[in-house]
Amino acid sequence: MQRVRHLLEAKGHGVHAIPPESSVLEALRTMAREGIGALLVMQGPQLLGVVSERDYARKVALMGRASADTPVREIMSTPAITINPDDTVDACMRLCTDSRVRHLPVLDGGKVVGIISIGDLVKAVIDDQAQQIEHLQRYIAG
Repeated sequence: MQRVRHLLEAKGHGVHAIPPESSVLEALRTMAREGIGALLVMQGPQLLGVVSERDYARKVALMGRASADTPVREIMSTPAITINPDDTVDACMRLCTDSRVRHLPVLDGGKVVGIISIGDLVKAVIDDQAQQIEHLQRYIAG
């Protein structure tokens, strides 16, 4: 069973973060530039929350607020739902489903060491299933 640490080894530990006083417009520009759907909201090394495209759609666009005038701290999801490197992919999938989130910051000893998306988790499950199928096919053929 794959663990979060294995996903981070393959994906990398890089995270994209933004301070809480930054504008939502700045957050959207960063997400678009980086091709990502969420940013960690951090004050120095401290994780304060997560801001996502979904937060923008529900808390800015639908409420008629101005992206340039709204600080990220007013729309971020907090507290952030986090995981640790020893969590399993299956446990993280359940957490995403139960919590209706798509991005999980990874904390190790209280320090942010990466972020895992639902896409990363789905890819891991598909890769694992492909390996199992290949193993079973070799077993049947051999």
